[in-house]
Amino acid sequence: MKATNLAEITFLSRSANEGFARSAAACFAAQLDPTLDELGDIKTAVSEAVTNAIVHGYPNELGRVLLRLRTLPEQVLEITVRDWGVGISDVKKAREPMYTTGGVERSGMGFTIMESFTDTMKVRSTPGKGTTVTMRKKIAQRASAR
Repeated sequence: MKATNLAEITFLSRSANEGFARSAAACFAAQLDPTLDELGDIKTAVSEAVTNAIVHGYPNELGRVLLRLRTLPEQVLEITVRDWGVGISDVKKAREPMYTTGGVERSGMGFTIMESFTDTMKVRSTPGKGTTVTMRKKIAQRASAR
């Protein structure tokens, strides 16, 4: 599907950059005129994806995280978060609620939350090469914009 707009941001896998990514995604999504609830969903999904990349992708070192935002036809926002970290050996298992490799302080709900706040979510990962999470959310067109 051809994008009508695109932005890409690459940043270090520092936890401080999670808030930056969330805010950048919200600002980019604003062009689709989302409701506050839709904006909250977007920010939550981005927060979870970026946190996963930081915590699980680079558990012992700093690395790069890419946030790609695209607007697609029919008011669809596509969000891609990519890392070049350790990767996931069993994506199916990792997507199970409560499963985590992050220790007792992690809830194991990241993928479940991302999936519940977006319309579609795809996860691709290769051990030793990183993980890419792509989510799409359709933004309802407001009556005043029709």
